[in-house]
Amino acid sequence: MSSLKEILAETSAQGVKRIPPEALSIMMEAAAELDAQGVGDNALKAGDMMPDVKLTDTMGNSTSSGTLYAHSPAIITFYRGGWCPYCNLELKAYQNLLNDITALGTTLAAVTPEKPDNSLSTIEKNQLSFPVLTDTANNFAKQIGLMFELPKKLQTVYNSFGMDLAALNDKSGWTLPIPATFVVAKGGKIILADVNRDYRLRLEPSEAIEALKSA
Repeated sequence: MSSLKEILAETSAQGVKRIPPEALSIMMEAAAELDAQGVGDNALKAGDMMPDVKLTDTMGNSTSSGTLYAHSPAIITFYRGGWCPYCNLELKAYQNLLNDITALGTTLAAVTPEKPDNSLSTIEKNQLSFPVLTDTANNFAKQIGLMFELPKKLQTVYNSFGMDLAALNDKSGWTLPIPATFVVAKGGKIILADVNRDYRLRLEPSEAIEALKSA
């Protein structure tokens, strides 16, 4: 079975062939801006405590990030939205290892700025059996140090692809979290923090599991 890294690399290679050159140039320019701004450099890291932030489940019920790690360790992965192929591949990879994760007494959850209805569509599309939670206004991502706003040129490109993030997201406009995965001990202390500005790169789920085992 291919690793998530290998699958994402193949997806990226195909994407370069498929995306119009002008749009690809704007996307690369935006990535360079993220690097220059140092987005994510000050994100929470191993040893820090996770904040307790209000979230919303797919049925519109209020919950909080604290409930995820109040009674057990947790893996919390932040993704951009169901429109992002890299995010969907990552979610499927976690679903494939869900039995291994729950066998460790661990909670798995995904967090997104998308509205609950769109989160539900992501669950159905990827046949997920773990919770996907809405981070209204990207408040959770902001407190952790993951939030950024897409440049105007990139907003135009996304709109041309039929991805109006301001309409898809819950009060977060054109802001997104950079993808990140946190392994959190019971009580909220971060064991492992994987934060990467390059949306094409994600932590291998097996690495999150190993972090839990070695904690």
